[in-house]
Amino acid sequence: MTSAKSARQEKSLQDQEQQSSGRRAAGEDPVKREQILDGAKRVFMRSNFDAASMNDITREAGVSKGTLYVYFENKEDLFEALIARERSRIVSSAKQSLNDDAPIEEALHDFGVTLVTSITSDYTIRAMRTVLGVIDRMPRLAQRFFTATPENGYTVLKAYLDRQVQTGALLIDDTELAAKQFIELSNAGIFKGRLFGMCDTVPADRIEKNVASAVRIFLAAYARRAR
Repeated sequence: MTSAKSARQEKSLQDQEQQSSGRRAAGEDPVKREQILDGAKRVFMRSNFDAASMNDITREAGVSKGTLYVYFENKEDLFEALIARERSRIVSSAKQSLNDDAPIEEALHDFGVTLVTSITSDYTIRAMRTVLGVIDRMPRLAQRFFTATPENGYTVLKAYLDRQVQTGALLIDDTELAAKQFIELSNAGIFKGRLFGMCDTVPADRIEKNVASAVRIFLAAYARRAR
């Protein structure tokens, strides 16, 4: 059985060989990394964190165990990388929905629907449940999951609100608080129900209704015309 230590030694030797030949260094092939993460995602979707094994992931991803350890030190490291990738995809999608050229109502609506749909998806909910289940013995994993990253849903929306304040379209004293308020309003009655298993899916029309209401309440408080 290949250990993490021996895999790192293997990586060092491979790096030396590949640097001299001009090939990509071991552990730096983005396609292979994505292949491993895709396999890991399928495994974690079928099993919880404790039940999933590195052997399961190697089989699902179609790589050797030595290759797996070249890219990821252990299961926790792999899970963290998977969370980071999925979060990045969610944030990127939500950010694109905030079109500065569109009416504020439309931009907020598109952002809210995109974000709520993403964070109530099966994978995101399973990931959150996994983190909550290991929080006492793996606090680092929980911190990485819940600690704000340089760019997340809140910061993306805050930046948009800052721009709207600068143009005079919105009157907001604390855009960080306002961003949190809008996201909470959009999620009201949906997110916790999904997280705690009160519903298996959230109909699209329920999300649309929630977000539409959130936009009305938000603009009633912060739109210039409301003042």
